[in-house]
Amino acid sequence: MNTDWQSVSSSRRSDNPLYERAQPSSPRSTETPPEDQKRAEQAEQSELQTEAASADEQIQAVDEDLNPEDIWQKTLHELALQMPATTFETWVRDTSIIGYKEGEFIVGAPHAWARDWLQSRLRKKIKGILNQLTGRSVQVFFEVRPQPQKRSESPESAPLYADVSHAAPETTSKPAQVGSTVAGSANPAGRVQTNPSRRRDAVQTPAAAAVTRSDAALQSGVFNPRYTFDTFVVGNHNRLAHAAAQSIVEQPGHRFNPLFVYGGVGLGKTHLLHAIGHAMTRHGMQVLYCSSEQFTNDLISAIRQQNTEEYRNKYRQVDLLLIDDIQFIGGKESTQEEFFHTFNHLHAGGRQVVISSDRPPKEIATLEARLRSRFEGGLQADISQPDLETRVAILQSKAQSINQTISTDVLMLIAERVESNIRELEGALNRLIIQAPFHDRQLDRSVAEGILDTLVPQRRPREAASVVQIVARHFHLTEEALLGRSRTKEIANARQMAMYLLREENGLSLINIGELLGGRDHSTVRHGVEKVAQDIERDEGVRREVVTLREKIYEPPGS
Repeated sequence: MNTDWQSVSSSRRSDNPLYERAQPSSPRSTETPPEDQKRAEQAEQSELQTEAASADEQIQAVDEDLNPEDIWQKTLHELALQMPATTFETWVRDTSIIGYKEGEFIVGAPHAWARDWLQSRLRKKIKGILNQLTGRSVQVFFEVRPQPQKRSESPESAPLYADVSHAAPETTSKPAQVGSTVAGSANPAGRVQTNPSRRRDAVQTPAAAAVTRSDAALQSGVFNPRYTFDTFVVGNHNRLAHAAAQSIVEQPGHRFNPLFVYGGVGLGKTHLLHAIGHAMTRHGMQVLYCSSEQFTNDLISAIRQQNTEEYRNKYRQVDLLLIDDIQFIGGKESTQEEFFHTFNHLHAGGRQVVISSDRPPKEIATLEARLRSRFEGGLQADISQPDLETRVAILQSKAQSINQTISTDVLMLIAERVESNIRELEGALNRLIIQAPFHDRQLDRSVAEGILDTLVPQRRPREAASVVQIVARHFHLTEEALLGRSRTKEIANARQMAMYLLREENGLSLINIGELLGGRDHSTVRHGVEKVAQDIERDEGVRREVVTLREKIYEPPGS
C-alpha cells in the first residue's frame, strides 16, 4: 500500500494505541556509515507506513461496525440513570442522532433551548459516555432538528394563535386574532382575560369560537372579585403603588413600564395586580395574569410537548402581563432567558408589564443582571406594613364587606394586636366574629380581649438588655463594641438603631436609654432616635431593617 505516513492526522495517532510508537530516534552518538544510516531510516519509515495503514484499516473497520443509533440509545440509557427524571424528560429524551463520521457524532435537539442546554450543561458528560462505548476519543456536536408535530384532530385542540411565519398555503390571508383567552389542557392555570367587544374584528374560526365560548367562565373566574380598586385601602404604606397602578390603567405602556411592586407577605400586592387586571379588562384589553411558578411550568410543558410557538404567543400577544412573585425565577436560567425575551417583546411593542415580588430587584440574589436592569428601568413601588390608622381602616372596610357592624373600639384593639400583615389582620377579625356569639354578650372591647388573648396573644417586647443583645447580633457586633466609644459609621448606625427601638418599643426615657448604652447623655440619644425616624421615611433599607429587628425583639425567648 502506497500510503504517505506523514499524512496521518496527529489526532488519530493520539487517539489509537497503534500510533503510540516513538518517533524516529535521534542520531546515534557512534559513527555510522552514511549508506547504512540511510538504509536504516528507510526501513524504519517503511515500518511506520505499514503500521499507519494498518491503523487506518482498523479504524475504518470499527466505524463500519459501529451503529450510531445503537450507541446513542445506550448513551440515553446511561444518562437516564445518572440524571433526575424530570431533567432527562425535559432536555434529553427527545434527542436523536443526525449523523456520524470519523469520530464525530452530530446530535439532533428538538429546539434551540435544548441544543443550548445540552451544549453548555451536558456536552462533557455525553462525550465521556461515547468515548467509553466506542473505545476511542470522539467529538460531539449539537444541532436543532425538530421532530414532526402531530396534527390536531379536532378544532378545539388547534393552536389558539395563528403562526403567521409558518402558515400553510391553504390558510386565509388574514390569520385569526384570537388573543383573548387561553383555555384547555395546554393552559390549565394561565389566565388571559379580555372584554368580548375586543374581538369583533376577529376571524371566527372553529378554534376562535371555542375560545369565545370559554370567555364567560374566565370573566368571572380569573380575578378575585373582591380585589378591586374600590376595596383597596390606601395609606402611607402603599400610596405610591396605588397611584402608579391607577396611572397604568389610564395610560398603559407609557410612564411606569414596568411597574415593579414589592413588599412582604400579605400586604396587598396580589390585590393590586388583580385590581389592575379588572380595570384593564373593562377597558377591552387582553390581560394575562400568572405567577412566576406558572410561567416556569408552562415553559417546561411547552418544551416537552414541542409547542413553544404557542407558548410564546400566549405570553406575548397580550396588552397587559401581570406576573406575581417574580423572585421565584431566580436561579432558573431557562426561565429567565425566556422571560427576558418576553419582556423585551412586550416592552418594545408598548405593552404594559406589572411585576410583584417580596423584595426589590437588587435583593434577588440569583436574578440575571440584564433582567434586574430592566426591572429597575421602570417604577419600583414598595408596600410596607400599614400603620395603626390604616389597619383600622382596613378592618372597617372588611367588616362592611361582610355586613358586620363592629365598634371602632374593638377594631382598634385588633389593629393594636396584629401588626404583621393584612391577611392576619382580616383573619383575626373573622375569628372574632365567629367566636363572639358563644359569649352571650354584645361584642365589646372586654369580650374581644378575652377572645384575642387565645387567638392572638398580646406581644410584649423583650427586656431592654435583650434588645441590646439582639441589635448587636443583627449587625454582627459585640455588645462591648455597641456600648463602647467607637464612632465608626457601622457601630454608630447600630447604636442609633438600638436607641430608636428602646424608645419606640420598650418606652424607655432618653436618660434611661443613655445609661443603658454606655452612659451617653440624653441629647445624644434624642439625636439618634430622630435620625433613625427620618431614615425610615426615606430609606427602604432602613425601614426593612427596623421591621426585621421588631420581629426579633417580639419573639418569645428561646424561639
